[in-house]
Amino acid sequence: MTWTSLPVLDLAQLAGSETEQTDFLTRLRESARDVGFFYLINHGINPQLQQNVQSITRAFFDLPQQEKLRVSMIHSPHFRGYNLAGVEYTREQRDQREQFDIGADREPLLLQPDDAAWKRLQGPNLWPEALPQLRPVINAWQQEMTNVALRLLRAFARSLSLPEDAFDALYGCYPNEHVKLIRYPGQSAEESQQGVGAHKDSGFLTFLLQDEQRGLQVEVTPGNWVDAAPKPGAFVVNIGELLELATNGYLRATVHRVLSPPEGQERISIAFFLGAQLDTQVPIYQLPDALAAEALGPTSDPTNPLIRDVGWNYLKGRLRSHRDVAQRYYGDYLKRLS
Repeated sequence: MTWTSLPVLDLAQLAGSETEQTDFLTRLRESARDVGFFYLINHGINPQLQQNVQSITRAFFDLPQQEKLRVSMIHSPHFRGYNLAGVEYTREQRDQREQFDIGADREPLLLQPDDAAWKRLQGPNLWPEALPQLRPVINAWQQEMTNVALRLLRAFARSLSLPEDAFDALYGCYPNEHVKLIRYPGQSAEESQQGVGAHKDSGFLTFLLQDEQRGLQVEVTPGNWVDAAPKPGAFVVNIGELLELATNGYLRATVHRVLSPPEGQERISIAFFLGAQLDTQVPIYQLPDALAAEALGPTSDPTNPLIRDVGWNYLKGRLRSHRDVAQRYYGDYLKRLS
């Protein structure tokens, strides 16, 4: 099948009749296998909360630059905080996006010198004093998105004829939840158009709330890019590498990218990533024979190979993307790798 647009899935069907539930689970499984991306509508997130999180995101990026730099990621060994456009790298090229990263807000671990480097990832967030409203809005958003994400994750298990709680052990008591507020500034035709370079996401599931500006593209087949055009009220959902690994490639983590908006415009988006507990390993779940026969095995970018140890896989991506933070807080680890 040739895909020219992303499929649309209605989460309300999951609370409907047996026929509606079966239809939803079938379409969920097939969309995730064939495309790895879809729109999710009727997800139950309050429209006012969606407006609030978009408004507070714009308010953050409108802060004076010195206020944003007070919460720069360079101050966080946990990779939390603000980054200027051009600081993050994807496939060795600079991404032209401002962003603010928020994770699960926890106390840092008390570490021994020989502890695994990924244990440094747990810790508190940075919050701008100039915008105190940001924290309660994002915390409310993170909680609501976690509820939707877990509901969908369990639907995936059902769609694969696994126990509904099959993936719960990977999620665990200390999941790697992650919110990213993103602003893509407009670029002239002579400048780099890489809002963010082609990549796969590393966790379970990603949910993206877009504004009206286009830019997200999905590589549905090699070299064939499809626009994920904004759809009011809908999330764009995609599969992460953890689910691809766990299902031996039945569920598909798909390469995607964002093109910069034209000069004089901007694009605002809010991403929520549901990840696994950092101290877990990703097993291969035994699917029914008919489904297992359709699994293609996980595909790995040779320059960014997959690792089944969740903490190491996540840290690897952070170190590659945020080189200044990596040098400041993980220099000892990087020396051991060289």
